[in-house]
This record gives sequence, C-alpha cells and structure tokens, in this order.
Amino acid sequence: MARSKEFEEAAVLEKAMKLFWEQGYEKTSLNDLVEHMGIHRRSLYDTFTDKHTLFLKALERFEDRITARLAAGVKQSRSAGEALRFVFRFIIHGEEDAPAGCMLVNSAAELALRDAEVDAKARQAFGNTERLLAEIVAWGQESGEFTKRYVALELAEYLHNALTGLRVMTRTTVAKEKLERTAELTMRILEP
Repeated sequence: MARSKEFEEAAVLEKAMKLFWEQGYEKTSLNDLVEHMGIHRRSLYDTFTDKHTLFLKALERFEDRITARLAAGVKQSRSAGEALRFVFRFIIHGEEDAPAGCMLVNSAAELALRDAEVDAKARQAFGNTERLLAEIVAWGQESGEFTKRYVALELAEYLHNALTGLRVMTRTTVAKEKLERTAELTMRILEP
C-alpha cells in the first residue's frame, strides 16, 4: 500500500523556491533542499523527480507569484505613470521576507547559456514582463501621459532592460535611494 504524503507540496515548493532564489542553482545541494524543505530525499524524488525538475517548478512558481503581484498593483493604479512607478518600486523594494533580486534574472545569468530549459523559461518570463510594460506604455500614450515618438513595444523593451539592471543591483548593498533615482530618470524617456 502506498504511503500518503506527509507534506503540502505547495508549501515545500515555496521553501525550495526561496532557497534557489537566495543561493542559485549550483550552490544549492540536494542536502540543502532536503533540510530546508523538511522532507526526505525519497519524497523529493517521488514528488519532483530530481533537482533540475524541482528548480524548473520553482522558477514557474516564482514567475506566477511575481506576475500576479505586478498585475494586481497595475490594476489598482489610477494612471499609467502610477502603474509604472508601482512596477519600479516593487522591483527595487521587493517583498517582505523574500530574498533580494529576481530569481529569473539570477537564474538566467547563472544558467541560460548552458541550460535550454532555463533559457526558455527566462525568455518567456521576460516576454511577459515586456507585454505588461507595453500595456502600461500604450495606456500612457492613449491618455497623453507618455510620448508617442516610439511604439509601445520598443519603449517596453527599453524599460525592461532598465528593470533587469535594477533587479541585479538590488542584490548588492547599493542604496535604494540611488535605485529610485535611476528609475525616475528612466521614466523621463516617456515624457511627451
């Protein structure tokens, strides 16, 4: 008779995600995962197959989490400028009780050149962010807040590049005020 799981899969996946987010893929050992997740090695294999599959699931969980939080904040915004400032603030200040930076950016930098699955997930996530930014820019262009000198998608690609740099910088001890100044300067390209 098969044993029932003695853990909540979503809860242990959340723990794995945070550990990978903090340490990266290569630095995180199976022993680290088993200890941090609070499950047996056999349970890890039975539920997630292997470390790489667990990592990919953790990346998906991270993207779903960030996408939902960004979409909710943008939806609550009264203007495109407010929505874009929300995105920048969220990236700069992160979430309470979460590792610094962005798991997707960190993973792309660490693995994308040699892991096609991680590269594909990162490119997909980056594309989703660019689409969200393009929607915000188009909103701002329609309302007259943002310039129409460039098409929304081009501006979104530019903004995403700036956000990616900020995501990297949040992993350092650079003052948040400096990152906020960078975000404000970046937004000036949108002025009509």
